[in-house]
Amino acid sequence: MALPALAVSPASGQLTGHGMDGFYRDGRRALSRCELRVAGDEPLVVQGRLNGADRARFLGTIRRAGERGPDPDIRVERLRSADGTERITFHSSSARPVRLPVEIRLGTDLAELGAIAVGLSGPERRATVHGSGLRWSGPGVHAVVSAWPAPQDALASPGLLRWELDLPPGGRRTIELHTALEHDTGGPAGDRRPGTVLIPGPRTGTGVTRTRSARPPRPWTAARLECDDHRADVLMAASLDDLHGLVMRDPAAAADIYVAGGFPWRCGPAPAEALWAARMLLPLGTRLAAGTLRALARSQQAAPGADFGRIPGPLRDAGPHAPPSCTGIEATLLFPTVLAEARRWGLPEQETERLLPVAERCLRWLRAVTDPPGGSRGAYVPDPAPDGPYRCETQAHAHRAALLGADLLEAVGSSDATALRDWAADLRTRFRRDFWWEDSAGGRPAALLTADGRPVPHLGSTTVHLLDTGLLGGGALAPGLLDATQTDQLARALESPAMDSGWGLRGMGTKESGYNPFGHRSGAVRVHDTAIAAAGLAAAGHERAAGALTRGILDSADSFAYRLPEMYAGEQRTAGGVPVPHPAACRPAAVAAAGAVHILVALAGLRPDVPAGTVSVRPLATTPLGALQLTGLSVAEQPFAVRVSRLGMGMVETAAEGLQLGS
Repeated sequence: MALPALAVSPASGQLTGHGMDGFYRDGRRALSRCELRVAGDEPLVVQGRLNGADRARFLGTIRRAGERGPDPDIRVERLRSADGTERITFHSSSARPVRLPVEIRLGTDLAELGAIAVGLSGPERRATVHGSGLRWSGPGVHAVVSAWPAPQDALASPGLLRWELDLPPGGRRTIELHTALEHDTGGPAGDRRPGTVLIPGPRTGTGVTRTRSARPPRPWTAARLECDDHRADVLMAASLDDLHGLVMRDPAAAADIYVAGGFPWRCGPAPAEALWAARMLLPLGTRLAAGTLRALARSQQAAPGADFGRIPGPLRDAGPHAPPSCTGIEATLLFPTVLAEARRWGLPEQETERLLPVAERCLRWLRAVTDPPGGSRGAYVPDPAPDGPYRCETQAHAHRAALLGADLLEAVGSSDATALRDWAADLRTRFRRDFWWEDSAGGRPAALLTADGRPVPHLGSTTVHLLDTGLLGGGALAPGLLDATQTDQLARALESPAMDSGWGLRGMGTKESGYNPFGHRSGAVRVHDTAIAAAGLAAAGHERAAGALTRGILDSADSFAYRLPEMYAGEQRTAGGVPVPHPAACRPAAVAAAGAVHILVALAGLRPDVPAGTVSVRPLATTPLGALQLTGLSVAEQPFAVRVSRLGMGMVETAAEGLQLGS
């Protein structure tokens, strides 16, 4: 992946035209078939693997008629990049010259990614010979494959390119293919979209736009982890590589960069997921957070009315016991949180001031939906409809937004800070009463309250957000919605076998009605929720439970070649078993990759307060992965490095000048 470009293929490297195989650009399939044959046969592929988020390598061998013995003389290497480039190199170990007849069969349907993902691909289109390759056309769009060296034969009807390659003894020959997607512009003076370049069209004087392949830079520092458990180092690097593949520019302002939700379902903007990824990567700098916040600020509802200040977003499945939740509500409440925490990590004051009015409008929306004219509704945030239900995680997001938003407002001398803190304090009092369900095991937080105030007590992973309170000044965390006794009880419930599968935290406990190990929100393990749980449990003093979840995610990553899916089956871990991927999970997924980074960096327990000039280091004393060193982090826009010993002692090795170590 290198959005807006990506490539999908099986481990053989052959694009067969089936399923989701193909090169994609801007959400459309530019090439669905790219089948290589040598002397009439397909290569025997012995290895296919990712070399990075945006490139893959396929290695095969070729058996020729008359060869003796088990050792092949010819091997073929295919290097494929997400941007539509492929290099096919034939290597000869023969002591004699070899002539290879090579055929590449190409095709495409020019279908939209969204349609293909649900099995609605179109018929293959007819090709025409175009320069040194082939071209396919559809309404307003064209796909072009050009080859170097030029083929000896180009046959449009079967979509076939042919070469006769002569390999000297011990020599090699390479064929390069370049796939591009072109859009009609309506003329040389047509509208030019950001990231495109005008190319003259043939004869007619019309034009097409061909999308540039330049990737956005990584909007974070070159962070590196060195840990006693070296798998953690690999997971950190692979997750950051996957996130880079998901980086996109905002079409309205190319300098503003954010990450897409994931492949194949959310290859475009996903507000809540983008904010979560930006928040989890704050230890690697504030650039991603700033770009994400600026991009989402443009989408905020500005028209007077009930939605004034809200950031729009789609609905998503919430399991069998509740209607879908609204990602827009989550994003609206995350906005002031991310801005406040970015300021603690070192977001420049002028950037904070620029975005503060947007955060204030989010907080105005929060107060409006919990204190409407006439006071006809309760002071809980409804999600998704005005009449509820009232979800525990939504109240956690609202409480955190209010407290961190109050910090932001206080920094600029706003009198609204006191009112927000009072609102949060009142919410805590009522939540601890209304959302707590007593049972024989000591009680649990209710997953939600219905519109009539009835608690729904199913135990699920959404409760982990009650542990995620947010970063305040001086290295302190905001108070939680639960009291200390309730927090301990929740921690015991989360570390129980009913919730901890051994591979991560289930979306719903195994003893709950409606449990399904493959359920989106009713049993599957979600990396994002597990990472939040581990960090929250550690902060609450439950390090053993946090360490178990961390090791479970790392063991799962090892099974998934360190590209964690968004979710996987919540089946109980057994000796010799492996986690089972969910068939509809995004992979790569922004929240899974960012969650992996978050759970690893959380082992060091960093809590900066750049406006106050301090940073606290509170690592897990249990050191679940052994000693570790994190370098290339960023605090106050300057390099930061920290080491944690096997005894759980933290030591800052590199920090900005003047930054003091807090308590």
